[in-house]
Amino acid sequence: MPHTPALRLDQFLHRSDSGDGALGPGTLAELDRAEAFPAEACRVLDEFGLAAHYVDARHGGLLRDHVELVQLLRTVARRDLTVAVAHGKTFLGTAPVQVAGDERQAAALAAEVCAGAVASWALTERHHGSDLLAGELTARRTDDGWRLDGEKWLINNATRGRFLSVLARTGERGGPRGFSLFLVDKERLAPDSHRLLPKVRTHGIRGADISGIAFDAAVVPDEALVGAEGTGAETVLKTLQLTRTVCTALSLGALDHGLRIAAEYALGRRLYGRRLGDLPRVRRILGEACAGMIVAEAVTTVAARAIHTLTPEMAVVASVTKALVPTLAQDTLDRIGELLGVRSFLSDGTYLEGAFAKLDRDHRVVAVFDGSTAVNRSLLIDHFPALARAWHRGTADRDAVTATMPGSPPPPFEPDRLRLLSTRGCSLVQLLPEALEGLRAGVREGRLPPEVSGMADELAGLADAVHAGMEHQERTARDVPQSAFDLAAQYELCFAAATLVHLWLDSAHTPYDAVWLRAGLALVLNRLGIAADETRAAAFDLLADRLLATTDGTPPSLPAPYAREGVQ
Repeated sequence: MPHTPALRLDQFLHRSDSGDGALGPGTLAELDRAEAFPAEACRVLDEFGLAAHYVDARHGGLLRDHVELVQLLRTVARRDLTVAVAHGKTFLGTAPVQVAGDERQAAALAAEVCAGAVASWALTERHHGSDLLAGELTARRTDDGWRLDGEKWLINNATRGRFLSVLARTGERGGPRGFSLFLVDKERLAPDSHRLLPKVRTHGIRGADISGIAFDAAVVPDEALVGAEGTGAETVLKTLQLTRTVCTALSLGALDHGLRIAAEYALGRRLYGRRLGDLPRVRRILGEACAGMIVAEAVTTVAARAIHTLTPEMAVVASVTKALVPTLAQDTLDRIGELLGVRSFLSDGTYLEGAFAKLDRDHRVVAVFDGSTAVNRSLLIDHFPALARAWHRGTADRDAVTATMPGSPPPPFEPDRLRLLSTRGCSLVQLLPEALEGLRAGVREGRLPPEVSGMADELAGLADAVHAGMEHQERTARDVPQSAFDLAAQYELCFAAATLVHLWLDSAHTPYDAVWLRAGLALVLNRLGIAADETRAAAFDLLADRLLATTDGTPPSLPAPYAREGVQ
């Protein structure tokens, strides 16, 4: 097994994730109860050098593969989501400069981040939420550069961060070309030109620095402008295609943690004279939860690779991924919570230091980060006409889909290839019918069981129906019917099925490959309204057996190189 950064980080963190270590359960639980920032845990991550992986190698960092970045953040998140959110925010704060900044600007910021500087992304305002084009913070030209006036609120690391990527109104009328992006170095601001807003108490990620900043005639130099004047909104939308994809690592880490707790409970609890994990109903719940992990892994892994290979299609890929993965992960955690019963609500030291209750609270915010599920589905709905046309015309980039499959280093990320709209649709889904024929061939050759042919037929019919629905969906700019959001959710599942099938076609086709494929497709079909019969559901039970057979409760995973390091 290659000694990858994620594996090195996992081994490095073992020094601090037990007892009274900075990442020990008791330590993290106490910080959560005190709503205190996990400064020592972040120091451990700094000691490892994690921040260098947030910065593109083009500018002096270590980021060459966004799948690798996902696995690094997942490794932290499986220990504690608050720590992952607090430290990982620097990636979000630097990403706009890596997308649109000039070489000097990007390299200078990269050097500071690699040296330990914390960055933040200041987008939202108190009265406007996700409506970024309603922002009131202004930037006006002066003889010395730009004068910032206004407030940004609910900003992660606004207080602790040194650098902020600030979206500001530079045109009086606003609009898509009325906003610009500025890289603000708080250390270079006049002391009386800005003030930090108080930390906001939150239901989850209680220790994170969720605060704000207000500017009052704060002057920044001309070189603080990121990209051309008036391109701020465009840069934000393109950057979100990266951050929405990468932040699903938080959901994968949450599932790792939740499934480990569930396995420990099922192995240690006895009911009716039997081990809880031996009860058929419990095994089915555990198996379906493991299948949720498989689907979430497949979608996130392929989407992170697509940043490099299907870059012009990321407007669709990122929206689908961000809407689906946190939703699926939360549904899975809800099922685990039902299994744990009252223990899922305990926040003191009675059961595992209240780990599951904290995990559940922390994860619920992931669906809101970088655009809520509704926002991302709205973006997908905007693509309905293009997706329907591309489905009929067959405009898929076959070579790019082939390159998206893991196993070899990805090509360098080229931010200039990002687009606000994917005019050619989604190649991964367009090639689904052809990929499903590959599954049927696998059945004929004896590599897959017979029921997979039926699943392929059902998926083909559902994909056709979803695209037909998108083609005929009626909407206006101000009136998007619920049926459109329902279609968006169904399309997400078509995308999930496509990732599973493409990954299987690219895999070694071991017996376990047939298990994760069957379980993943059965879960997708369940969520599309086709319940699994006992033949199909048997794959869930096989995943449960695999979970309960591990010595440390490590959840079943996609085989390397597709997902978590070291899990086969």
